[in-house]
Amino acid sequence: MRLDEQLAFVTEIGRLKGVLRQTRLAGLGRRENSAEHSWHLALMALALGEHAPPGTDLSKVIAMVLIHDLVEIDAGDLFVYADERSQRLQDAAEAKAADRIFALLPDDQAVSLRQLWDEFNERRSPEARFARALDRLQPMLENRAAGGGTWLVHGITADQVLVKVALIDDGSPSLGQYARDLVARAVADGILAPGGH
Repeated sequence: MRLDEQLAFVTEIGRLKGVLRQTRLAGLGRRENSAEHSWHLALMALALGEHAPPGTDLSKVIAMVLIHDLVEIDAGDLFVYADERSQRLQDAAEAKAADRIFALLPDDQAVSLRQLWDEFNERRSPEARFARALDRLQPMLENRAAGGGTWLVHGITADQVLVKVALIDDGSPSLGQYARDLVARAVADGILAPGGH
């Protein structure tokens, strides 16, 4: 019974590979899927772990980034620059999805992973704040690599991007500074509009 529940969860989470994000992948001519995004964040945690606050448990960060978007199997991906109403609706849809998806697991694992997902969303620990910083930085890196990517497609401005950088600063001041510099370079290169919307 326990193994059956675990395998039901493992089978279900494979569906994340079919959830497309707004992010365009440089040189591939297609959009990134949410599973690729989560994998990328896990490797970023390994490579950039020294930029986390001292004492941060990187294995916990990796677990968080691997599960944080599983809810998109049901809720889909919402563009980071969506309006507040859309964000509220997405939050509710994601909470409902978390209830369903984590409940596929045996009770002890369901509780543990759900708590980890909640901790990530509420940014209640250094691990959660660092994981959220990586989650915000990764699409910026992709947009830069893609020559503007979704910034150009959606008419996003530097002011809008810099609002999101606050979340990066909260988890890692050094990555926050890097993100601000990236925005300045993107504006200078003409792949990100400079001012208000």
